[in-house]
Amino acid sequence: MIALPRPEVVITHESDLDGLVAGLLMQQLAQRMHNQRPPLEAYAADHWRQRALRESAAWVADFALEPRLDLSNWVVLDHHPTQTVAKNAVHVFAPDKSAALIVYELCREQGLGSPELDRLVHLCNVSDLFLRDDPDFLTAMDHASLVKSYQFWNLHDLIEGELERLLDHPLLEVMSVKRRVEDPIGCQWSRSHLVEISPTVGLVDMVLGNQNLILDQLLEEKASPHPVLASLYRKGGGTIIVSLRSRNGEALAIAQRLQGGGHHNAAGAVLPRTIQRIPDAVDYLRKVLNPAPPRPATPFNSLESIFDEIQSAKPGNPQ
Repeated sequence: MIALPRPEVVITHESDLDGLVAGLLMQQLAQRMHNQRPPLEAYAADHWRQRALRESAAWVADFALEPRLDLSNWVVLDHHPTQTVAKNAVHVFAPDKSAALIVYELCREQGLGSPELDRLVHLCNVSDLFLRDDPDFLTAMDHASLVKSYQFWNLHDLIEGELERLLDHPLLEVMSVKRRVEDPIGCQWSRSHLVEISPTVGLVDMVLGNQNLILDQLLEEKASPHPVLASLYRKGGGTIIVSLRSRNGEALAIAQRLQGGGHHNAAGAVLPRTIQRIPDAVDYLRKVLNPAPPRPATPFNSLESIFDEIQSAKPGNPQ
């Protein structure tokens, strides 16, 4: 068992099921190891980058290790690719596992496992890694949709912080109906509303349905020649998010060009706050992802011609 310092706070990703499950599991783990339940904080990626790191000890899940997190008595439990090598922090990294599974394996070492948590963490792992061949894939996606539809803190309060209450929750029936009814309608509409952003990226307009499932279906159908499909959506406060999906690892590189991150086939970025309208976001993506070609060097004889024109234009020179 890895020795983990007592955290002043546990911090997780606010935007998905993996962050919710990992965060609540970290609280349980800290309670078992240190007999104290630390407060839980959750952030979207852009707000997390701006948060000051005031604590002398903290546990972080579902956010990639970055240089500013490499602090003594800090713990990062994550699966996102990173170039940072931990020198001071404890970094538990497994790219083939969800953050929730990474935390849960530590929980089980402390005797915190249960059949209900086994099932929930499995569903979280399937949805977050988008394991479409798993027999529980659609059930897992319905669980993931709960957080997307009802938001992190609303769902947290609804289950009163008890993860097991997510299993077979009545709201899952709503997610199942939405998937069966809305997704085919939304996919049909989006299929005919796809435009090119760059030779690599196609932008899919979304009006209805599960964004992740629709993008995956369009990639499966090869509805576009672009290896990366993107969609835009607006969060509270006018922030615009670009979500990127691919099949062969291209999405992450595109996200990084937009100062974002994520997984190789599922990534995203927050666009600059100056961009408040979707048409402006489309223009921004085209500008960033289609950089202007470098200007060709001016030939020497052209420089001579320019010099001659300047000289001939001087006062007193014959025209």
